Parts: sequence; C-alpha cells; structure tokens
Amino acid sequence: MDRLDRMRLFVRVVERRNFTAAAADLGLPRSTATEAIKQLEDHLGTRLLDRTTRHVATTLDGQAYYERCLFILGEVEDAEAGFRSAEPRGLLRIDAHPLLTQRFLLPGLPVFLERYPEIDLHIGQGDRLVDLVREGVDCVIRAGEPQDSGMIMRRLATISEITCASPGYLERHGVPASPDALDGHQAIGFVSSRTGEVLPLEFTVGTKVHRATLPGRVRVNNSGTAA
Repeated sequence: MDRLDRMRLFVRVVERRNFTAAAADLGLPRSTATEAIKQLEDHLGTRLLDRTTRHVATTLDGQAYYERCLFILGEVEDAEAGFRSAEPRGLLRIDAHPLLTQRFLLPGLPVFLERYPEIDLHIGQGDRLVDLVREGVDCVIRAGEPQDSGMIMRRLATISEITCASPGYLERHGVPASPDALDGHQAIGFVSSRTGEVLPLEFTVGTKVHRATLPGRVRVNNSGTAA
C-alpha cells in the first residue's frame, strides 16, 4: 500500500468512522486497514484517531491531516482527469437543506459549472429523509450522523451548534449553569423526519455528551424555523 493508498484509506475511515466499513468499501481485510493506519501514525509520529468500541473520531492532528488529504487527493484526481478522454456529462440530482445549500453548495457552484460544462444540476431543497434509490437522487447534503451505513459518505465540514434563549425568557426562568440545571426549562422542539420524535438537545462537556429532551409547546419539522 503506497502513500496515496494510505491517504485514501485514512479519509474513508474518517468519513465512515469505522474501520470495518471503511475496509469493506475498499475491498480490504479489516486487519490490513488497521495495520496501515497504525503504520501511518508511526510514520507521522502522531496519533490521528481516537478509537472506541463503537466509533472512530479524529484527533486535532487527525482532523488537520484529513483536510490536507482531501486537498491532495482532489488535486491528484484533477490531474488524472485532465488526461481522460471521457468528459463527465448528464444530469446530477442533489438534495440538501436550504441552509446547507446556501452555506456549502452555492459558493462553489460557479467553479463547478465552469469545470464541468456538460453536467446539468437539479437541486432539491428540504428537511425530510430522502430515499436516494426510489427518488432517483444522486447525492444529498445533510447534517448529523448518517444512519444508512450502505451509503458512500464524505464529511464536508464540521458545524458547531449553540443553544439560544431570548433575554426575556432568561429573565423569567433564569440562566442554567450547566446541562444538569435544565429542569423546569422549555424549548422549541425539532421533530426528526426519520423518527417523528423531538430530537434531544446535545451538550458536549469535555469528552462527554449530555442529551436532554425538554418539554415545549411548539414543535417544528424544519430546522430553519426551529433556529
């Protein structure tokens, strides 16, 4: 396995957050993938991944290396594509939340259209769970943890979330000092299109994630409205 192959494997492990799934995607035994990442860490002299029994996450160095790998592999792909006779063409169907469309898709659209003049785009926008096969959608842009491990996924960016309250609400109900002090508070509930249930609020304190589902009189199924 050469250096580029290790980069591709590392990127797939980060995106899949799982050695077994990443190895299967690339047609490798899990043991080979694990040993290759260990050799990569030894070569770089730093730990790239935090491993648990359930998932894999990047360290700070790992996240920086992941972003560099994406750039390098993209440059290699562009260099090779310049010598291929077949020009990509056809209709590409994309589905994305309106906020993600504005944040990640639209800024790169002019460059994409110039680079691929034979590709037409159909961009659907919504907050619901899309069945890619049944609805004929080629790719989706979503926030959160994907549930379908059979899909090929790539992390585009990391989005930070904050929990907000109006000054009037805090004046009436007080400011909670920690996630453990949320008893008696209410929140606007965001209903998951996948489960039909209100998603819990998530707070990261150190390395621990605290989840809390607060009561509320208003529930919405659009994250833009909830915000």
